[in-house]
Amino acid sequence: MDKPVTDNYDVKKARPACYSAKPARFDVVDIPRMWFLMADGHGDPNTSPRYAEVVTALYATSYAVRAIAKAELGRVHTVGPLEGLWSAPDLAVFHSRDKDAWDWTLMIVQPDWITQEIVATATARTLEKTPTAHDVRFEALHEGTSVQTLHIGPYDDEGPTIARMHDEFMPAQGLAPRDRHHEIYLSDARRTDPAKLRTILRQPVRPTHARQGTSGQVAGPLRDNR
Repeated sequence: MDKPVTDNYDVKKARPACYSAKPARFDVVDIPRMWFLMADGHGDPNTSPRYAEVVTALYATSYAVRAIAKAELGRVHTVGPLEGLWSAPDLAVFHSRDKDAWDWTLMIVQPDWITQEIVATATARTLEKTPTAHDVRFEALHEGTSVQTLHIGPYDDEGPTIARMHDEFMPAQGLAPRDRHHEIYLSDARRTDPAKLRTILRQPVRPTHARQGTSGQVAGPLRDNR
């Protein structure tokens, strides 16, 4: 028998420090560990078939997770926004928007009560119509201290804001980048005027005097599987 349904959970309201920001202002925030559905790819998101396939798989799996959680746990949540972790051997490609050189991980946040078993069931239900769901994994991400701001406008106009974050604000605060550039897409690009797109730009950081690992690379955020 289905569980009684509780009030709707919306991560944007439950975690405002993680899912809200102000334009023309950089804030230092502490991002807790959260659980995500994730899948990886490479190249220009505007031309890569893989990008579109991953977006479809993430949303299809997320809505299947939502349906299972409602039926089995009696808990309802709003499916979170699409997010992306971006990296490249040379960070300058983000300023120049050389998209063919980008590596990316797309993801959608999940409530804390979602389990690996729920995700496995959701994936099995999704695979028949969406084969790329096989590539979706369930993983935690703990970014910790980060700098973020809100960009309003086309994605291709983000470069100067990212440059100011890295070249002006972070050095002035005694901070250096740690791990991957993070974007949270608060607007639906299919239905929103590019001039009005709202995107949170986030960069995990460390103090400039922080000790590095033996490889010379700063340790990334905690990731694990539930």
